[in-house]
Amino acid sequence: MKKTIIYTGLALIIGLFVGYLVFSGSENKTEEQHAEHDAAEDTMWTCSMHPQIMQPEPGDCPICGMELIPADQSDATIAGFTMTENAMKLANIQTSIVGTSNADKSINLSGTLEANEKLNAVQSSYFAGRIEQLFINTTGEQVKIGQILATIYSPELVAAQQELLTALKLKESQPKLYQAVRNKLKNWKLSDSQINSIEESGKVKENFPVFASNSGTVTKKMVNEGDYVNRGEALYKVANLTKVWAVFDAYEQQLSNLKEGQKLQILVNAFSDESFSGTIDFIDPILDNSARTTEVRVVLDNRDGKLKPGMFVQAEVEMEAMEDSQISIPKSAVMWTGERSVVYLKTDPNTPQFEMKEVKLGSEIGDSYQILEGLEKGDEVVTNGTFTVDAAAQLQGKKSMMNRNAVDNKNESMKMEMSLPKSFQTALQPLLQDYLQLKDDLVASDATSAMQAAKKASAKISSIETAELDKMLTSHFKVIQDKFKAISASEEIAAQRENFIALSQNMIALVSNFDEIEEIYIQRCPMANNNKGATWLSRNKEIRNPYFGEQMLGCGETIQSLPN
Repeated sequence: MKKTIIYTGLALIIGLFVGYLVFSGSENKTEEQHAEHDAAEDTMWTCSMHPQIMQPEPGDCPICGMELIPADQSDATIAGFTMTENAMKLANIQTSIVGTSNADKSINLSGTLEANEKLNAVQSSYFAGRIEQLFINTTGEQVKIGQILATIYSPELVAAQQELLTALKLKESQPKLYQAVRNKLKNWKLSDSQINSIEESGKVKENFPVFASNSGTVTKKMVNEGDYVNRGEALYKVANLTKVWAVFDAYEQQLSNLKEGQKLQILVNAFSDESFSGTIDFIDPILDNSARTTEVRVVLDNRDGKLKPGMFVQAEVEMEAMEDSQISIPKSAVMWTGERSVVYLKTDPNTPQFEMKEVKLGSEIGDSYQILEGLEKGDEVVTNGTFTVDAAAQLQGKKSMMNRNAVDNKNESMKMEMSLPKSFQTALQPLLQDYLQLKDDLVASDATSAMQAAKKASAKISSIETAELDKMLTSHFKVIQDKFKAISASEEIAAQRENFIALSQNMIALVSNFDEIEEIYIQRCPMANNNKGATWLSRNKEIRNPYFGEQMLGCGETIQSLPN
């Protein structure tokens, strides 16, 4: 009886335990199923090649047919985007924390020494005649005021001396005539002592000396013995080098730190262990359009004659210290898009999320720019690999250099605002036709024809005038020139297609800003350029891929038509 009770008790305990396991597991399983169902409802699906595609359930991409993958939900903003840690490492993307400037608060200028034009002089002949003798025969010789430079035989002076001797005899009866003859000789720079000497001797002098009217260094000898010179004709050029000019080229962004009367410390390459002090005497009010520089002139004392015109010099200009509230970023962080300056801001310190920000720049300070608007102290910005980050933004349809507005559909404009001179637009039209022919040759995988099209374009480029172009336009045009040249020199279709990527990007940037243009399409293949994506221009809306040819002839999409 006792055994029966014991067995019954054990059976009851075991039954309760098994029931617990069964029902508990079922409950947990139900909770997991509910969680999975909720997660599935929250998951959005996208295409790795076309990130603008977003669907609530898995399937195939309606553009390229690739299988959709779960979208990364960490990208919460329209303008923001995320990169993978692996992509960050491969592209060597580096960031820096925005703060006050640690840069050297000075700017360096380079230039050369020149003669002081204010102290230059020309030694002229005061009467016409033949040079009988030169006492200064080479440039570089030193002359002093009153030194004899040459002797000249002058028929006019011989006749004037004879008039003087005749007038001297009539001095008592014709004093005015006598005085007029003396004044005539004085006009030829004869001194009273020379005139008195002629009167006392009673003889006519045939050769007369020419005396130096300025002290300095002879920089140019302009006559030789035996030459006939007219009255006022130059014999020598003389430069007084007791004060010389140090002439520097200053960029326009440096001019705000320079002013007339400012003292500078000058270093001369020939005297590396010695510095010279000078004062800014003049800042040229006209900027050199080609170099974007203007001349800054500093006066240097050179009474010891150590400084020679032509020597290379450098100057260090101390700048006013920035206020504590002012911040700066490295130059490498800034990207230029026409009139805009942009940086890429890391929006999350723990994950590689970025967003493009427009900034307003202040003064250039060494290797940094002062930030007036757009960033705050403590922000983290990309300082290395900025173009790679910008490419990622374009691929994900976010704000980028090519699109200042956040993109949420494939038809958003790619236009980068620039102002193209009318003459430049006209000159680019034939180049655009060569580009379109080159595109067709790449579609056909015809490397020989592609070379010929690029050669035709290169020949036309050399005749296009670029003097009116600003820095941004010149940069785009230089890339176009280089890429046409590279394609014309390559026989390999793969190399031609690689150069066609940058060529197309820069052609699109210019053509998008034409005032008038026949209908043309901007198209894009997401798989070109090692799956980074690449664009091109086409006459036809139907996709004909120049990057893959017949292998993937229809891969791509039309993202914009011109004119808009």
